[in-house]
Amino acid sequence: MSQNLVICGNFVHATNTEYMIVKEGYCIGVKEGKILFFEPKDRLEECIKNHQLEACEIIRLNPFQFLMPGMIDTHIHASQYPNAGKGLDLGLLEWLNKYTFPTESRFKDSQLASDVYSKVVSNTLRNGTTTACYFATIHTDSSSLLCDQVAKHGQRALVGKVNMDQNSPDFYVEKSDDSLAETKRFVEDVLKRKNPRVQPVITPRFAPSCTVGLMQELGKLAKENNLHIQTHISETLDECEWVKALFPEAKDYVDIYDQAGLLTSKTVLAHGIYLSGRERKVIKERGSSISHCPNSNLSLRSGLLDVQQVLKDGVRIGLGTDVSGGYSPSLLDGIRTAIHVSNTLAIYNKEYKPITHSEAFMMATLGGAKALAMEDTIGNFEVGKEFDALTVNINAPGSHIDGFDDDGVSDYIQKFLYLGDSRNIEEVYVAGKKVIPVTDAQ
Repeated sequence: MSQNLVICGNFVHATNTEYMIVKEGYCIGVKEGKILFFEPKDRLEECIKNHQLEACEIIRLNPFQFLMPGMIDTHIHASQYPNAGKGLDLGLLEWLNKYTFPTESRFKDSQLASDVYSKVVSNTLRNGTTTACYFATIHTDSSSLLCDQVAKHGQRALVGKVNMDQNSPDFYVEKSDDSLAETKRFVEDVLKRKNPRVQPVITPRFAPSCTVGLMQELGKLAKENNLHIQTHISETLDECEWVKALFPEAKDYVDIYDQAGLLTSKTVLAHGIYLSGRERKVIKERGSSISHCPNSNLSLRSGLLDVQQVLKDGVRIGLGTDVSGGYSPSLLDGIRTAIHVSNTLAIYNKEYKPITHSEAFMMATLGGAKALAMEDTIGNFEVGKEFDALTVNINAPGSHIDGFDDDGVSDYIQKFLYLGDSRNIEEVYVAGKKVIPVTDAQ
């Protein structure tokens, strides 16, 4: 059950006009999972009275603590979690065939699926991911088990049963009709649960693994049910050349998805490293978004995404861990690696202005909410949104962060983004419910 509470202390979040805003000495009121007020602490008594929160718990953070919105992973393969941190010696297409497809094919085993999915949901929550956009596998029933684990642990998620009906190994492929029928069954199963924090997402793996007919039918299914859509795009040069050969009638990679009805305001496209200006323009016009996965892009040597250009073009962009192409399930790693990728581009172009921790922070929070078309519900501390938040303590036991006399709140926040880890994330709230630390009552 969601808690009614008031928290007083220091806060940081992003808004539509600023990548990062620090609010010192503020208080936030939460009732039935939603934010009632976010005001300077000298208005605390007035706010409590006006919102009838007299009986609720009041939490006062110490000077080493601050509150930030929960982080939003816009692209992660839950089924690849067993491979996280191994098998990164190949490029994307070889890597898929040698490591990834064999691992995913094992998820027809429901016990394996349940065990792995419990671990990945638990671990991402501990690392501050309150919302995740998950790829599962082609297996309908085990994909539903991922929904079970998300609900059990209290996370917010989009969960996708993967579609693959061509150019896939014999042991891990579907017939077109079966792929569509099973996707409909999965969608019906998730929707009938009526859990507002666990939603289905239509998931064609990427254009090479799906026939045009299947993609078109998936586009219709998404439109009929107003569903989210996720897939990959322009991750490597080899992949882009393969796509040209497979779809010679298309203008470009984006056009394949556009013609199939898969580019909507609820579509997130992972990677997008080699998109042309025309493609980014179409993505913006459709209201679709990009998930930047810097760890994966470096680990598989896919390429360097120019985030500044994406931001300049007005395309919505969030961060993804892309486990297990990305070896870390922590979006803190995503924040740091995104900055490093941008710095690398600046090394080779002295005129280039790299992103800072502020832009990366925005992409991990409000940017992710926008990328998943959830900005009306989550992403920052605006009144009316659901309270997804992290209590961060730079002075937590075992912390790698040291504070000094001349450090202010902004310094603590920056140090956490560069030096922090799960030890510094003391509490995790999703829709007002404390899900970390886990208690016996949960």
